[in-house]
Amino acid sequence: MTKLFYVGLGGFLGSVLRYLVSLAVDSGPDPRLMPWATIIVNVAGCLAIGLLAGWSEGRGVLGDGLALFVMVGLLGGFTTFSAFGLQTAELVRGGYAGLAALNVAAQVVPGLVAVWLGFSAGRMI
Repeated sequence: MTKLFYVGLGGFLGSVLRYLVSLAVDSGPDPRLMPWATIIVNVAGCLAIGLLAGWSEGRGVLGDGLALFVMVGLLGGFTTFSAFGLQTAELVRGGYAGLAALNVAAQVVPGLVAVWLGFSAGRMI
């Protein structure tokens, strides 16, 4: 039950942070045409999880509770892959296939690069 609490609390905080980012970022041009807040949280979340994974590898510094809280709960609630999927599908349905492809490229490629960079940096700390 304690593990569920860690994940739930982290998920709550991550979701609130994601919402605050969307309020700050999506107040500009029409966010339906390019979901910048989703891109930002997904890439930042990928960087953070890579950094934590690289930093903690072999060090044993993250106990089970903290790892669940941060990596599953907080970052799981913060990142928005399901929102990414829906927004990409809506772009295609709206006749914006080119923007949909750009959205995929703008999130998947930098996200993978961010995980790699974060992991590498985390191993050096």
